[in-house]
Amino acid sequence: MLNLRPATQWALLASLAALMMLTRGQHFASLDALPSASWAVFFLAGVLVRPVWTFAALFALAFTLDVTAVGWAGVSDHCFTPAYAALVPAYGSLWWAGQWYARQHRDQLFTVLPLAFSVGVGAGVCYLFSGGGFYFFSGREVDPTLLGFLPRIAEYLPRYFSNLSLYVGVAALIYGVGLRLRRATTEPQTP
Repeated sequence: MLNLRPATQWALLASLAALMMLTRGQHFASLDALPSASWAVFFLAGVLVRPVWTFAALFALAFTLDVTAVGWAGVSDHCFTPAYAALVPAYGSLWWAGQWYARQHRDQLFTVLPLAFSVGVGAGVCYLFSGGGFYFFSGREVDPTLLGFLPRIAEYLPRYFSNLSLYVGVAALIYGVGLRLRRATTEPQTP
């Protein structure tokens, strides 16, 4: 189980918020070469940050970035429909998948299995809410059907899943290297 000090959690939360600000869509601070980290931010916040209110804070940040991009940066408002509300359970599913993984985590290599499981399930449920919500409730589709939605899963989910996996993989690698360094400095040296 991950037990991080509150100060560490605050630093991680600030880092995750900065990552979202730098990579979310076409905003004023975007780094165009980096894929969106929004899904990973919600998943990793679920893993690393205990207070539940941080989910609401990160969602408010995402919403503010989107509103700012549309209102000030001239980004299209195509995604601002009644379906935007589906992002709450979408991001919530990533948050809860991260929370579940945090309870399964052990500082051992086998922890990669529950990590991969939680990332996969979280991504799948998130896409059903976000992509499905947009497809069925945005008003952008003339006659939305389940059969019409299925090809969209194959088209869009792999990209979102790969972005999420990239950021979670980098975070896991950083955590693993930090753990090795910490163990190397605290274990007694043998002559």
